[in-house]
Amino acid sequence: MEYLDIVDRDGKPTGEIISREAAHRDGIRHRTAHVWIVRRSGDGWEILLQKRSMEKESFPGFYDTSSAGHIPAGEEPLPSALRELSEELGIEASPEQLRSAGIFRNQYEKVFHGKLFRDSEVTQVFVYDGRVEISSLTLQETEVDEVRWFGLEEVRQEIRTDRSRFCVPAASLDVLKEYLADESI
Repeated sequence: MEYLDIVDRDGKPTGEIISREAAHRDGIRHRTAHVWIVRRSGDGWEILLQKRSMEKESFPGFYDTSSAGHIPAGEEPLPSALRELSEELGIEASPEQLRSAGIFRNQYEKVFHGKLFRDSEVTQVFVYDGRVEISSLTLQETEVDEVRWFGLEEVRQEIRTDRSRFCVPAASLDVLKEYLADESI
């Protein structure tokens, strides 16, 4: 069973832990880490999105953040982000290759597989801009069905009116866009 730190509004652990199942059943705030894989495309940016496995408990079959996951109890965001990147996509990045872009909060309730799923997260966002060839990735079959490059602005525009293809949190894309505007990578 996976355990998570219960956190305050700013993402600081309270000293209490909860099972992942209980956190999602009861909507208890916990931490996650997102890694955005980016590359320049003309005068804009592309982002690598993963198509979630149909077996996922939330948003099966939707395109999502490049790599993401819950931060286990007692662990910090950076090691968690590095582990998820390795497990989900087979990318062995060093700590220096992930840049912190900021945090966002996400909260929702939705029914998946006939069961209510309550989510309350504080997410640390990282950016990885190392060279990535899709054909050289090793996808974690239980998590990821495929990966694909999308234009950052294309995804931002589509999720404003249509959520049939992407489950990317708008707030995460906002953090990413602000980071890319401020950084010269």
